[in-house]
Amino acid sequence: MLLPTRRLPAAPSRPAVHPHIISAPRTLRLRRQHGGATMARATSTTPPVLGDTLLGLYEKERLGLSRYADEESNEDMFWETLDADLQYWTRGLRPVQWYPGHIAKTEKELKGQLKLMDVVIEVRDARIPLATTHPKMDLWLGNRRRIIVMNREDMVSADDRNAWATYFSSQGIKVVYSNGQLGMGTMKLGRMAKSAASTVNTKRREKGLLPRPVRAGIVGYPNVGKSSLVNRLLKRRMCPAAPRPGVTRELKWVRFGKDLELLDSPGILPMRISDQTAALKLAICDDIGERSYDFADVAAILVQILFRHPAVGPEAFRKRYKIDVDSDCGKMFVTKLSVHLFNGDTTQAAFRILSDFRKGRFGWVALERPPT
Repeated sequence: MLLPTRRLPAAPSRPAVHPHIISAPRTLRLRRQHGGATMARATSTTPPVLGDTLLGLYEKERLGLSRYADEESNEDMFWETLDADLQYWTRGLRPVQWYPGHIAKTEKELKGQLKLMDVVIEVRDARIPLATTHPKMDLWLGNRRRIIVMNREDMVSADDRNAWATYFSSQGIKVVYSNGQLGMGTMKLGRMAKSAASTVNTKRREKGLLPRPVRAGIVGYPNVGKSSLVNRLLKRRMCPAAPRPGVTRELKWVRFGKDLELLDSPGILPMRISDQTAALKLAICDDIGERSYDFADVAAILVQILFRHPAVGPEAFRKRYKIDVDSDCGKMFVTKLSVHLFNGDTTQAAFRILSDFRKGRFGWVALERPPT
């Protein structure tokens, strides 16, 4: 006799999940869709792998490589679309402009001193190497020998350093990574400067002249660490230095041993910064005067950058400030943090976020990668 079969209740259908849509540039929406599709594939097509059979091990390796490729693809997408996102985000903001009176005088004097230099040492911020080079630098230097110093190398990851080292090497440009605060890279820089200008005294001897010290000029944007680098080279405080723009206000020649003379110079900027994405990066990294920008605006954009940054993400903010991140809008997060910690003072909240980034509280990350 056949027993009646027992019919199991149907499994409840899962509600459809609709992603929260916010106003954003097309590149950002494409990136989210791409990332979402990638994650959906990874979770829906992952078969159970039992045991350590040859087939199981192969499947584990395949899945691991797939996830690695997805992460690498997301990182590439972030860097490819970052500047487009920044252009979109900065459209309605007050332009970042800063040009103190002493910079115009410095620029004029520096052009005259360039004729005396055997080699030029251009100091850049390793977090934003492209944003911290003067648009007219190549024109001013001409064929003069140049060494690029990527200062604050401790504030970027090894991947960032390797990417830029490969980029400059392909262009035949000599690069030194340094930490002006701790003196890392300074001795190598001194040797490279002497080596780059070694032909100077060879030509002088051929003309019957006595040898002279090699003259090296140190130039760059404000607050990228020029004076700190000189002080570390000399192993004594010869030039005023402080962690803010505009401290050095006049040119100063100093002697480094018997074979090298260094020219410390104030930071130089264009009279008008036309590239506002570069200006925003200067503000984030404290390489331009604070009076030139609105703290809340700059901090809001920094939050949006770091939310999307592959090495940071919203979780870093959740852990740091002990509040939920329920939106990827930077302005909303700054407002929420101001209520949580500063009685609604958005300026104080913005300053805290910027200060935390500059001190590496979210990890040491760059805001630029070499162009492709």
